Amino acid sequence: MRAISLALPLTLALLATACNVDPAGKKNEAPASGNPAQQGSGTQAIASADAMASHDPQPGQPAPADPAPNPMMQLQVVLERLGFAPGVIDGKDGLSTRNALSGFQQAHDLPQTGKFDDATRKALAQWANIPATRTVTVPDDFAAGPFAPVPHDPAEQAKLPTLGYASLDEKLAERFHTTPDVLHQLNGQPTPAPGAGPSPSPSPGTPQLAVFRAGQQIRVPNVGADAISGGVVDDQAWLATMRDLGVGTSQPKVDKVVVSKSKGTLLAYDENGKLVAAFTATMGSSHDPLPIGTWKIQGVSRNPQFHYNPDLFWDAKATDKKQTLPPGPNGPVGVVWIDLSKPHYGIHGTPEPQTIGRTESHGCVRLTNWDAARLAQMVHAGTVALFVA
Repeated sequence: MRAISLALPLTLALLATACNVDPAGKKNEAPASGNPAQQGSGTQAIASADAMASHDPQPGQPAPADPAPNPMMQLQVVLERLGFAPGVIDGKDGLSTRNALSGFQQAHDLPQTGKFDDATRKALAQWANIPATRTVTVPDDFAAGPFAPVPHDPAEQAKLPTLGYASLDEKLAERFHTTPDVLHQLNGQPTPAPGAGPSPSPSPGTPQLAVFRAGQQIRVPNVGADAISGGVVDDQAWLATMRDLGVGTSQPKVDKVVVSKSKGTLLAYDENGKLVAAFTATMGSSHDPLPIGTWKIQGVSRNPQFHYNPDLFWDAKATDKKQTLPPGPNGPVGVVWIDLSKPHYGIHGTPEPQTIGRTESHGCVRLTNWDAARLAQMVHAGTVALFVA
């Protein structure tokens, strides 16, 4: 996480950081929400991205058959539809899936075991006809790019028009809330597309070759809750980002979020105190601890630029200089910054979704890009943010 400041709608000028900045702006310059012309998703992508939206069977109708049983992935896609996010959908029973199960159990007055036990299985039975995967055809516009690896050096990043996706594989993985490796596995490790660029590995190392291309029919996790309704979002660049991330416009309104350091979760409650969403999050470190206390959300900056100030980071290189980084999903705070009343702190996305819940942050609360975008549609200025140990 790195220092940023934001220009928000209604002339609300906020100075935010990726967790360590002078609120007077002396240690960093304030970036605004990203220029739509610079963003990785253009409005031209809207119609084609929608062609990949989910189409669920009606209750009682048989489920389309998966090529092979994948009960854990089926559980993950159902929980995510209901607002209880398993993070990266990979068909594995990991920490994020257990957190999602615990959130569902809490919301439905079930014992909070974090396990897919008999009581939880019974409560989820009505969605048993939602398949684990579906096939989509990759639209031309969605596959158009441009795609380019993102350099590690902030000075080189600052020269780019956008910090976009490195490959179509990575973009598809974010659209379906997974990783390129999982997509490759679902599709039998297909042959790399002719002339394909690199696809980022889940860990540092030599990039993989991209394997997907426009017009190709591929199997993907059956993520839902991705319907886009007209007139709900005025910002067309943000609407395109939501489509690229498979995040729908219909989201519950949230009056309080509770971030638990010990559990590694962010829980979202409506005005009646009902739990309506749960996310696994990365938060704080020994250098930049989570600020325990009660705060408020002050505003949201979508597709933000990022003002990198090496003076504010204990792990910055001595040779680093201040840089203004362009917006994009592979920027340091991903696609969104949710600003808090605690100076210098916020909730934001990440360019590394597979690390959520597994690594530390520079003090702020980090979610996958798709979860951060979803939360951004739930909260409002004044939403209470309770940070607990």
